[in-house]
Amino acid sequence: MAKSQTSTRDFWIRRGEGKAMKEAKQKKLETSIGVSSNGSISALGAFSVYLMTGLFLAVGFWLARFKFSVDLVSDPSRTLFLLWSIEFPVVVIIYSFLRKYPKECSCSKAVGRSILGLFSGALMNALGAVALGAPIGAQYLPKTIHWSFLMSVFTFVPATVVFGASLTDWHRVFASVKPSGNIEYMILVPAYGAIIGGWFGAWPMPLDWERPWQEWPICVCYGAIGGYIVGQIVSLCLMLFLRKHKSLKVA
Repeated sequence: MAKSQTSTRDFWIRRGEGKAMKEAKQKKLETSIGVSSNGSISALGAFSVYLMTGLFLAVGFWLARFKFSVDLVSDPSRTLFLLWSIEFPVVVIIYSFLRKYPKECSCSKAVGRSILGLFSGALMNALGAVALGAPIGAQYLPKTIHWSFLMSVFTFVPATVVFGASLTDWHRVFASVKPSGNIEYMILVPAYGAIIGGWFGAWPMPLDWERPWQEWPICVCYGAIGGYIVGQIVSLCLMLFLRKHKSLKVA
């Protein structure tokens, strides 16, 4: 009887130690990307996030060019697939540590809803592109699908991981454009940057320059990626400006 009680006690002790180690590892990773204990993130932490996402985007281009000998002009479908399939898990892992209500929403739940956000965002982007004049046909379908997935990673996935199905947060940030805190600036500004960049990137498509990069969705992709990066830079500037403004106001 005493032996059984000792074994049970040892089991619960080991379980508690394992949970404590897991929490310590998670806290260490959160600290490494600049996340504070109250769930906010510094401008330096945001810069680190942008650096990591930009690095893996560059890795996607590198793999396409030097391992598969393709690029956006020669094979848009395969290149876009490499870009979004590499960028998606990186974005999910990083933003899962920035999610709201981490005690109620586990990392696995955040990953699950990110997959839902990826597909729903891709559908919304594809329908929006077609409504705005994207070509329809069997030869364009794979390109449109992979472009939509990449746009979903830029626009929908971060918000889905952080907000989940909170319509209040979605409406406040995207419709009312009233972000509060650095994390919401990280979600809002690059997403709008990707959309606006893609829209500007579509301008050369109808021109009669007869260049291969004018085909759908090549120039739109370049515009969206450029707009996404510009949006990241703008969001960093806003974070620093608001921080300085807040400091002056307190003083």
